[in-house]
Amino acid sequence: MSAGQDIRLGADIGGTFTDIVLDLRGTIHSTKVLTDYTAPEQAILDGIGIVTAEAGISAAEIGLVIHGTTLATNALIERRGARTAFITTEGFRDVIEMRTENRFAQYDLSIELPKPLIPRQDRFPVGGRISATGDELAPLDEAALRDIARRIADADFGSVAIGFIHSYMNDSHERRAREILAETLDLPISISAEVSPQMREFERFNTVCANAYVRPQMASYLMRLQARLGEMGADCPVFMIHSGGGLVSVETAAEFPVRLVESGPAGGAIFAADIARRFDLGRVVSYDMGGTTAKICLIDDFQPQTARSFEVARSYRFAKGSGMPISIPVIEMIEIGAGGGSLAWVDDMSRIQTGPESAGSEPGPACYQRGGTRPAITDADLLLGKLDPDNFAGGKITLSTDDAASAVDVEIGAKLSLDTPEAAFGIVEVVDENMANAARVHAVENGKNISDHGMIAFGGAAPLHAARLCEKLNIGRCIIPEGAGVGSAIGFLRAPFGYEAVASQISALSDFDPARLNALLDGLKDTAEHFVRGGSSGEIEREIVAFMRYRGQGWEIPVELPDRAFTSEDRAMIRDAFRDRYAGFFGRAVDGPEIEFVTFSVKAQDRRPEAARIQLAETGTTRAPATTRKVFDPAAGRALDTAIFARDALSPGERIPGPAVIAEAETSTVVTSLFDAVIQPDRAILLLRKEAAS
Repeated sequence: MSAGQDIRLGADIGGTFTDIVLDLRGTIHSTKVLTDYTAPEQAILDGIGIVTAEAGISAAEIGLVIHGTTLATNALIERRGARTAFITTEGFRDVIEMRTENRFAQYDLSIELPKPLIPRQDRFPVGGRISATGDELAPLDEAALRDIARRIADADFGSVAIGFIHSYMNDSHERRAREILAETLDLPISISAEVSPQMREFERFNTVCANAYVRPQMASYLMRLQARLGEMGADCPVFMIHSGGGLVSVETAAEFPVRLVESGPAGGAIFAADIARRFDLGRVVSYDMGGTTAKICLIDDFQPQTARSFEVARSYRFAKGSGMPISIPVIEMIEIGAGGGSLAWVDDMSRIQTGPESAGSEPGPACYQRGGTRPAITDADLLLGKLDPDNFAGGKITLSTDDAASAVDVEIGAKLSLDTPEAAFGIVEVVDENMANAARVHAVENGKNISDHGMIAFGGAAPLHAARLCEKLNIGRCIIPEGAGVGSAIGFLRAPFGYEAVASQISALSDFDPARLNALLDGLKDTAEHFVRGGSSGEIEREIVAFMRYRGQGWEIPVELPDRAFTSEDRAMIRDAFRDRYAGFFGRAVDGPEIEFVTFSVKAQDRRPEAARIQLAETGTTRAPATTRKVFDPAAGRALDTAIFARDALSPGERIPGPAVIAEAETSTVVTSLFDAVIQPDRAILLLRKEAAS
């Protein structure tokens, strides 16, 4: 980080709240502000006003703003992007609608697949063909392109996407097509060779379409944000956190906004990984529950799990293949519609369901008294005693127990003949079980046992539900870090300047050409480091990965390679590395089949200073409560007299027996009767299962 940037601000726009964190030379000031859907930047400005006043500084003293947002994700889910024209190779017009041969529900005759972002009438095929080896089989039809440009200009399109077959091997046709279109059109044009230069045309085409679809909206928003920040005096650099967990410039984000999908949750995973490293916890699951969604990520050896693609807007919960594929580097997590604002309802089989629809910030849960009449998770939490109606969000929002009870009674209780506490517990138990199932599925899909992991919980709603989730998952330890209510925004401030460049280049290991490989990797290194140098002058770390497979296989595995120039003598080393990695995944390697490279990745990031390690404390002096209130306890099946503590009044080394509630401005931690809480040296809360306590 350059000099003068020692006062930094993180801003995370969520579906319900916008979280603002100011790091004033190591001292944290934070706040939560209801998200403004019509002008999302307004919530950031309001939050900056609050934290700068609290810190006693002016906005002009902020040296750096780091921002993450769900706006791109929401635009894709809600189909609120620009009308986009898609230009593709003749014969491939329907790829984004036909998808692949894989079906997540093979025998479901009424299967519902997501509709393509771009309808068929807005997809324009053009002549020209590149082969799988990068050779030109047929020249680009430039006359047809100029005719298409005129048709686009005569309609109300806001953006253009270009995706040609095999452009990851040779991008000359895509680049020439962009030049021709730009002669006529004054529109943003995205090409797949820049957005996602990877094989598999369905994923690549869908990704460039998604980038073009949200590009005008995101560019407009980012320009407004910078202008408004300047007007209030915060005329400082603004960087965005991308889906892979690194930082990029606003200019890069405006050109490649699809990289911002999942940017907010990525900050949460960075936050959790940092906590795991501090406490030397090699296997943890991060649990981030906000106002709209819950996100779960596996973190092993202090590194969040990553992938080269993910899905948005799954039409079937937990079902891989039912969503919209986005082919970019990403921190891998499972996300479900389970947040404090998620609405509860009764289905046709008289079962309580929660989400994915959310009350958001407008009108919000019924208890917010902003016009909401349907019950949300927050309403149920309030009725169960988990929340103090007079001290929610640091006292900025007064909650109405009567409004919450009315909504729960009408929508749940009356339909199922349940009294108010029973209906509220039913809502919370369903959402907790949904989150537990999501965690189990995610772990199993990755060959992990979830109960072998600790948990790190953060987000405005996660500490309310973390202990119960641990009960269901048989997890014995859970850490609620300081600042958990705004964890993702804190994670932004701990993220490195980083970028991952990828390129597909299919070749057999038997034809290993070190000069060609070195040239490819040097290009990827230059690309990745260019983005890093846009924000950092520090030492750069690189990670080189080849995605390899046996010829004929449909998927490939990651194989780490040394960061150096390769020679012809490295063929055996690469073969052995692939075989070892393959055996690690599948139990044994296979003799005989040809091994081939598919895709190469170079991840570059600036080196971050490591925080001091902390010894996890599991014992402490019991702290007696000053006050109590009735809080429903799942294990007891009834409301119990529960100790209430203010988090800032607790000291390291104190032990809080459950049941208890530890309240703070941005959230509250519920300690169920099966857990105790121990305050750690850094003031984090350790939830420790009683039978595991020493």
